[in-house]
Amino acid sequence: MEKRRKRIWTRIEAAGVDGFLTSAPENRHYITGFTGSSGYVLQAAQETVLLTDSRYAVQATAQAQGVTVVMHAARWLETLREQVKRLTIRRFGFEPGSITYKSFLELQDALPGIELVPLDSMVEQLRMVKEASELKWIAAAATIADDAFAHITGFIRAGVSERDVALELEVFMRRQGAAGVSFSTIVASGERSALPHGVASDRLLGRGEFVTLDFGARYHEYASDITRTVVIGPPSDHHQDVYALVLRAQERALAEIRPGMSGEVADALARDVIEDGGYGNNFGHSLGHGLGLAVHEAPRLARKSADVLQEGMVVTVEPGVYIPGFGGVRIEDDIVLTADGCTRLTHATKELLIL
Repeated sequence: MEKRRKRIWTRIEAAGVDGFLTSAPENRHYITGFTGSSGYVLQAAQETVLLTDSRYAVQATAQAQGVTVVMHAARWLETLREQVKRLTIRRFGFEPGSITYKSFLELQDALPGIELVPLDSMVEQLRMVKEASELKWIAAAATIADDAFAHITGFIRAGVSERDVALELEVFMRRQGAAGVSFSTIVASGERSALPHGVASDRLLGRGEFVTLDFGARYHEYASDITRTVVIGPPSDHHQDVYALVLRAQERALAEIRPGMSGEVADALARDVIEDGGYGNNFGHSLGHGLGLAVHEAPRLARKSADVLQEGMVVTVEPGVYIPGFGGVRIEDDIVLTADGCTRLTHATKELLIL
């Protein structure tokens, strides 16, 4: 944590400010180790201050080692003003993406005479490249997701609702040690599998249909994110052709993605295969995204993404084809970028399973 704070402060200081405030939950945890749901981190040259309320007095003191923990007043901005004065901050950085305009006006009113400077992605840029401990937690979360997929293939059958499948996945992951799910579990069957974010509904699974499962586990605050598509009953030639195309696109991306490549070039590795297969218009989302404390974070693997991939980044690779009135296929793995390519963190089978 201390090394992280020093790296963050180097970036903040280079921006010409003498203080910085973050309230983003992921950044708060990254800087202090605190896992509570409420708090603000004030970073200055002299020290790091965690402002939270009395509900978290014991927890914050135990988790935020090397940090000054301050219980804020009912109006937290009053306590912030006191700390800014104590630390003699004159130019104060804040995260424009983490506060509303109303909150900005309140911050401005609470700190008269202090210059407020918007600083975007001060912490997020550092979070992109994972430390060894972070890779360990993400890999553990990915293993839980892999095991959950193996389990759910024995549960899925015609007549079961999407919602029951989602519940079974979530309960299983909890029993395997997950702190929770990474996001609302997606179970989309039949025509609904053409919805990239088809959160589980009351629809009953039917024979001769795709079922797309997109889910993840949280472990030590870190997220995994995996997608697999199966079919119930004998697949048609159309089912098999679409699935084979998406798998071919994903395998090409996994084989060729590497550090130094832009997010745009990485996206094209899979997109070109799908376009050549005649389904370019049916792949509307990006190839992938960063993964860590947040389930969607930098970098982006997308058309027009200038993000440059680096060794140690963890990203998803998830091409898909979605055909209205028929269904869709998405196959997603979590990978870590290595010196000469990537290593998969998710290992669940990608054979087209007929359940």
